[in-house]
Amino acid sequence: MVLLLFSSAFFIIQYRVQRFIYRRIKKIYEDVSLLETSNFTDREIATDMRTLTEQVERFAKDKKIEIETLKVRETYRKEFLGNISHELKTPLFTVQGYIDTLIDGAHKDKVIRKKYLQRAQKGVERLTYIVKDMDMITKLEVGDMSLEVVEFDIVELVQQVFDQFEMKAAKKNITLTFDMDYTDPIIVFADQERIQQVIANLVVNSIKYGKQNGTTEVAIEDLINNKVIVRVTDNGEGIKKEFIPRLFERFFRVDQSGSRREGGSGLGLAIVKHIIEAHNESIYVDSEPGIGSEFSFTLEKVSDNIVDIEVVVEE
Repeated sequence: MVLLLFSSAFFIIQYRVQRFIYRRIKKIYEDVSLLETSNFTDREIATDMRTLTEQVERFAKDKKIEIETLKVRETYRKEFLGNISHELKTPLFTVQGYIDTLIDGAHKDKVIRKKYLQRAQKGVERLTYIVKDMDMITKLEVGDMSLEVVEFDIVELVQQVFDQFEMKAAKKNITLTFDMDYTDPIIVFADQERIQQVIANLVVNSIKYGKQNGTTEVAIEDLINNKVIVRVTDNGEGIKKEFIPRLFERFFRVDQSGSRREGGSGLGLAIVKHIIEAHNESIYVDSEPGIGSEFSFTLEKVSDNIVDIEVVVEE
């Protein structure tokens, strides 16, 4: 009888304690679910303290990571707004200054009028570049820009880019060259116009940050699985390691002084990254301050060995 009473009392107390713990834990789950209902809505509420502790610790860890990610994104957002404000403000104020001067009476002098209008035109062109490049990035990000994929010779395309920027490189006495003499064409499968833009942006960057009497070299190497890798290497300023992960952000500048020595929209590398990723390919960066930088990307290669198989049918 005593044993029966003890057992009954034990189970009643255990049940009441479990119900008490259950209600408290349920309240905790409900409070936490206000932060993210998807975390606990479909889960069975645990009454085991060890299980509860593991779940809460996991939740706290996930939330900590999420908060840190949001803080980083907020920092990037502020920097992005500051950068885009700087990029737009400079040409806008330049154009406004020249136009105001002309309105104030400078237009009467034909020489000054022509000179100021030409400078204002350059400011408008800078704004146009920025808007067009941002529009292109947006289309690439949302998948709204279709690629016209064709077969073409990547060696010939690189040479066209070299010819295009030969005069720009000559101003700093920079040599544009291949790593070797490519006697045979290398046929790839991609959007020719977009890949030309990628190579052009990388070559222009190498000229901008290349040293006087330096070299910009392009190499095209075979990889496995019908892939080639295009390497654009210079012996210029180089980039510090802490800046490399952010190189492809919009308007991000390694030069944190706020001044821009060279022109451009400030979106070149961001466009390069999006174009390569739109081809489902990869882009890499390797750089050493004071030694130089190498930007490389992969492309699909068209097989140049087509073997005709003769089938012999025995009668």
